[in-house]
Amino acid sequence: MGRGKLVIQRIDNTTSRQVTFSKRRSGLIKKARELSILCDAQVGLIIFSSTGKLYEFANTNMRSVIERYHNTHDCVLQPIPADDLKFWQREAAQLRHQLQLLEESHRKLMGEDLSNLSIKDLQSLENQLEASLKGVRTQKDQLLANEITDLKRNGGLTRQENIELYQKLHIVKQENSDLRKKLNGTYKEHQAYQQPHKSISVQSDRYIPVRLQLSQPQPLNIDASARTTTKLGLQLH
Repeated sequence: MGRGKLVIQRIDNTTSRQVTFSKRRSGLIKKARELSILCDAQVGLIIFSSTGKLYEFANTNMRSVIERYHNTHDCVLQPIPADDLKFWQREAAQLRHQLQLLEESHRKLMGEDLSNLSIKDLQSLENQLEASLKGVRTQKDQLLANEITDLKRNGGLTRQENIELYQKLHIVKQENSDLRKKLNGTYKEHQAYQQPHKSISVQSDRYIPVRLQLSQPQPLNIDASARTTTKLGLQLH
């Protein structure tokens, strides 16, 4: 269920009145801050509680807001003299006329509303367009020349960097070549050092004496031979 409609009147309960004041004050300051940010407005808020405590908010400076308020309020309250009023009316009329002329000139420059112009007016408009086009081309050529100069300078710097990198690469290749030569020389010396030892070991292996061990003859079991002979004789009979 939604809350009932709140009656806007003084709250008699002191505690409820203080709680409502605190909540509404925070919400009001929040809204003032959002208004100043979203709408780029200069906001000044002054609140006095029932106990006389001051609460304020200003997105710039409270003193400047108050001074601006007084100046604006004084200007609004002071009546404008009739002469000044006529002067500002004439100024407004002149500004409106100048604005109308500028709009017509702009339409003509865009190629619109040319039917009422004479040959002299068209020639003047053409000269004006040519002068404007010349200025535009001059500015464009200047910008292109500046860009070409920057590109040439950057190209020279890039070329110099490439030369330095090529020199560094050549030095690294030379160091790698020297290191490879040193490694090959060390490997050959190592091979030459190991070759005599291998030949000596092969020759020494040829004259290694071979030790042979003769097994002792096994004694003949006479009893077993006699029994075998007796059995064979019985079988023959």
